[in-house]
Amino acid sequence: MELAEAKQQFIDTWGALGSEWGINKSVAQVHALLLSSGNPLSTDEIMERLVISRGNANMSIRQLVEYGIVYKKHIAGDRKEYFVAEKEVLKWAMKIALMRKQKELDPVMDILKDITAATEKDTTDEGKEFHQTVKDIQILTDQLETIANKIFSTNRGELLVKLIKLIM
Repeated sequence: MELAEAKQQFIDTWGALGSEWGINKSVAQVHALLLSSGNPLSTDEIMERLVISRGNANMSIRQLVEYGIVYKKHIAGDRKEYFVAEKEVLKWAMKIALMRKQKELDPVMDILKDITAATEKDTTDEGKEFHQTVKDIQILTDQLETIANKIFSTNRGELLVKLIKLIM
């Protein structure tokens, strides 16, 4: 497999994987393109290589910049905006994981706490069972949050690296 073919396969696979994770396919493909590029790319180059519209390219780039995994890069003498991806895998993976935790896990935890409090005084068998089920889920999510907070609070993901080495 030649380099160009390998990069295209990476972009296609990353786009499909992104879709499985609930991320727009174009966003994932732009990320993969920038990860696989040795040089900063302009919006025009991104559009051309991925065969996507300017609006789609701009929206995807904006989202990746908001995630903190793609940065604007100024090239002296050129008025175009260029973009580069964060190449340190643990750094961008942790940013994505933290963002997803805030977006997905935190709201669920708040709801579980409300439900636990609201069902605490129910004395029926069904109410007690439901309360205990929700409380058990809340305890698990609290433990996951504690682990996530410890992992995300370490500089450059040292704790995550240690955990991975321990498992391997």
